[in-house]
Amino acid sequence: MDFLAFLQNDYFLQIATMTCINIVIVLGLNLITGVTGQLSLGHAAFMSLGAYGSALLALKLNMPFWVCLSFGTLFAGIMGALLGIPILRLRGDYLAIATLGFGEIVRVVILNTPFAGRALGLYAIPLYTTFFIAFVAVVVGIIFMYNFENSMHGLALRSIREDEIAAEMMGVNIARYKILAFAIGSAFAGLGGSLYAHFLTYINPNDFGFMKSIEQLCMLVLGGMGSITGAAAGAIVLSTVPELLRFASEYRMVTYGVVLIVMMVFRPQGLFGKIRVNV
Repeated sequence: MDFLAFLQNDYFLQIATMTCINIVIVLGLNLITGVTGQLSLGHAAFMSLGAYGSALLALKLNMPFWVCLSFGTLFAGIMGALLGIPILRLRGDYLAIATLGFGEIVRVVILNTPFAGRALGLYAIPLYTTFFIAFVAVVVGIIFMYNFENSMHGLALRSIREDEIAAEMMGVNIARYKILAFAIGSAFAGLGGSLYAHFLTYINPNDFGFMKSIEQLCMLVLGGMGSITGAAAGAIVLSTVPELLRFASEYRMVTYGVVLIVMMVFRPQGLFGKIRVNV
């Protein structure tokens, strides 16, 4: 199938667009978990903040798409920074539980907020997101992450992942950089959520539950934590494989799980591990 035929096929365009959205979201999770070493199980909560913030701005105030997109991204980033402040001292399982709790708090708040549609969600959201827009977001996101991770800030985040005590002794401001990682990673999730809302035109709280966070974490682990290339590859594989197996829908999720198990047994570092594509 040539590229022109691909652009004319709505089904393939939908898969490609959702894959691009997932790449943007997983890039943010990679910065928090893969680069900084802070295990987050509530990444979907920031995705929901971006999605609802952007959708409400479009529905209630009839704002332009770029304003909605910017607001959803900024709102999620600010909330990520605010979350980072009280959980700075937490590590490992305790941090994971805290982020999991935050994700459930956000979901329950949305479920009980009338202007957010409660359990019915929001519908008739303006359709703004196209494959081209999602693809541009991926390209810009990868360029930003590449430059950020290869800057002094990126090196500081990696030092925190390797040994917080040693990093602090070398003059790294642990608190500041953890907040920065949560803010940027959450902003990427918010950007992905905004694109998601304006692509599907309907969202509800169940779209952003605990399993969505686990799905995003699986994408990162499959591709290789700490690697931009791995984050993108994991998102591509786990976004397309379920669709390729749609002909055997009753075994689709079983196969999905088997792929993850095989990867963890034979290549626990992920598809790309620490391999990075230099640009």
